[in-house]
Amino acid sequence: MTGRIITARHGRPDLSRDVKITGREYGDWWAQYDRSGLHPDERPPQGLIEIAGRAKTVLSSTLPRAIETAQQATDTAREVPADVMFVEAPLPAPPVPFLKLKPGTWGVISRSFWFWGYAPGGMEAHLETWGRVRKITARLADYAEQGDVLLCAHGYLNWMIDRRLKKEGWTLTERNGGHRYWSWRIYEAPGLRDGVEKPAIAE
Repeated sequence: MTGRIITARHGRPDLSRDVKITGREYGDWWAQYDRSGLHPDERPPQGLIEIAGRAKTVLSSTLPRAIETAQQATDTAREVPADVMFVEAPLPAPPVPFLKLKPGTWGVISRSFWFWGYAPGGMEAHLETWGRVRKITARLADYAEQGDVLLCAHGYLNWMIDRRLKKEGWTLTERNGGHRYWSWRIYEAPGLRDGVEKPAIAE
């Protein structure tokens, strides 16, 4: 029987957001964020630990915060392959001079610029990321043929995966924590209801 696909967001990184920086400085802050592991006080919720324990496959992004999230969720008791395919969608430093804002605000501005096509220096563009997401959902669906698969990744990328899975007919059956750290979503395969797998309808 086809397993479920579960996407989880990483825990809280060890980097303060309580600073005010310029748009240019945001690029450096985000690079530091990508290098950061989890805050020492972070621990996964019991629900995620149980999901990881039942999963046939656990995967993660190659970024430290995602790797450590997978390690904590599995209590380092199993191998967790990490793949650059699962890294977060890009957040370019916004070309906005003079202003000093908190990183969270710059993140919203940066995402808006990126959404509308701003991707300097050969950075992966919005439409290119959607192409990557299609490959991700295909990969996850392949793993799900063997049982539940848990992906420990990132907030916006998981949102994109959510949209793609729904488009492909997967059903969101559980959502915990919204978009917060340690949140997760569970999807059942097309045609899978009440534990009975039904033939998929050809498009």
